Amino acid sequence: MGVQLYDAGRCPEVTAARISVIIVNYNGRDDLRRCLTALRAATILAEVIVVDNASSDGSAGMVSAEFSEITLLEPGKNLYFCAGNNYGVEKASGEYALLLNPDTVPPPDALETLVNFMDSHPDYAGATMQLRYPNGDIQRTCSRIPTYTYLLLTQTVLQFMFQSARKRAENHHWYYDEGWDRTTDFDVEAIPGSCTLMRREDLRLSDHLLLYFNEDDLARRFRGRKFRFLAAPPIEHREKSVTRSAAATRLYFRDLITYCTLHHGRIRAALIWLLSRPLEWAIRWRLRKPAG
Repeated sequence: MGVQLYDAGRCPEVTAARISVIIVNYNGRDDLRRCLTALRAATILAEVIVVDNASSDGSAGMVSAEFSEITLLEPGKNLYFCAGNNYGVEKASGEYALLLNPDTVPPPDALETLVNFMDSHPDYAGATMQLRYPNGDIQRTCSRIPTYTYLLLTQTVLQFMFQSARKRAENHHWYYDEGWDRTTDFDVEAIPGSCTLMRREDLRLSDHLLLYFNEDDLARRFRGRKFRFLAAPPIEHREKSVTRSAAATRLYFRDLITYCTLHHGRIRAALIWLLSRPLEWAIRWRLRKPAG
């Protein structure tokens, strides 16, 4: 299928998009439709690539029927988030690549804002936008690279035993100790995988992770390079619209241990595994418990 170039009529002489938008989708048909419809109103040309991870809800058919101009990639199996995005980036042609969740609704000038920032700041590794829930509340995105102590205090049962220490670790991790409320532009260490813009040649997610902790792994690999949080225009994000399940929880803790092994060693990862087991079991039991 051909490459889509969204044209707002501003630059008819331009025949190639400088930004490629990669959207990895798994059973998010209705969200995906909203996202693609919003991207059609983009104020700059964009190559849009959808990687459908063997959805069973008719997502691929919807894209073919309603957005035939978009590049649809169907690997025939669930590549999950990291490998799916890498697959899409490999097929992209833009100077910049934007990883965007299918449950987002970007305003028309979002892509242009990101590209303009990167053009004028070549020293930055990447950028992201403010994300908001459908009710307008600002989402907590962008953080420091998680320390091992932070992981112990927030991802294991130790969070219940050392609540004051956990709170201090969270305040530092999320920049609350600097008074940042995400209403202003800000330099950060890690940006969310749901909205990650980088130069295409730089952007590759971990081959070891499936769905989670990809932004932290990316931040570690680009440690010393700056990432920018842009407060406007905000992007609507229906966070976790297709990942609220016991299976997703299992993947979360799987990726947690994998991430710890990669960056903190097997012994420390084993301790995280041991102390996180009760927490994972409790969350999965709650999600599986019938309502009412």
